[in-house]
Amino acid sequence: MNEIAFSKMTGLGNDFIFINNMEGYYNNLLSNIIKYIPRLCKRGLSIGADGLVILGQSKDADFSWKFFNSDGSIAEMCGNAARCAAKYAYLSGIAEKKMSFETMAGIIKAEIINDLLVKTELTSPRDIKIDNYIYELDINVSSINTGVPHVVIFADNVENINVQQQGSKIRNHKTFAPKGTNVNFCKILDKNTITIRTYERGVEGETMACGTGAMASAIISKEKGMAIYPVNVITKGGGIIKITYESNSYYIEAEARLVFNGTFYRDAYIY
Repeated sequence: MNEIAFSKMTGLGNDFIFINNMEGYYNNLLSNIIKYIPRLCKRGLSIGADGLVILGQSKDADFSWKFFNSDGSIAEMCGNAARCAAKYAYLSGIAEKKMSFETMAGIIKAEIINDLLVKTELTSPRDIKIDNYIYELDINVSSINTGVPHVVIFADNVENINVQQQGSKIRNHKTFAPKGTNVNFCKILDKNTITIRTYERGVEGETMACGTGAMASAIISKEKGMAIYPVNVITKGGGIIKITYESNSYYIEAEARLVFNGTFYRDAYIY
């Protein structure tokens, strides 16, 4: 038997393949899956996704996850995938409506609000740097780590920016070596509303939404005196991610949906 059951989840257009390995049933089948993740995530030729998540046992939380970008690289955290993981765990009977799960960025707390919305408490941001000028690119950026590294750039013409070209240059700049950074282009609409477009490291392109990027952009906007909480972040896909700051913690609230369930065959992704 080489069938692997999976679920396709989406958080505002940021989509992921989920595999339930809580009982270790797929240990042998998944032992070498890392090198095949780019094929599984390839749109048009396979399932297609921005990343793949494997859920397993945890001694300190309801479950743990292994999160992989679509290029097969490992990421410490992903805000949209975190909401999807919570929704998936709840629908799969792994956890109750209030839960916690273990990631490389720390323990994440989550709550199922209703049939659509999921709220997650993320780890505290760090390494906040405001307005750093990159001479070679002639651009002013702010940076922060919200579980993964992010750069935030403010612009009035966000809708016209070549995110693929500009994001790639910044993501790979020596300032952020060796691991690189995610890049957010942000526009302030009012004190409680911003819009962003995000170039994601590991996907190596623009995604429809980015939870940690929304959080990064909201925090930097607040630090610069350009926004106040709650901050509603409008994503590329048109969805809204709500960022709040409550009792010394940061929260993300937005939708997470199950798209479909299915199976794939181990031999099918070895091509």
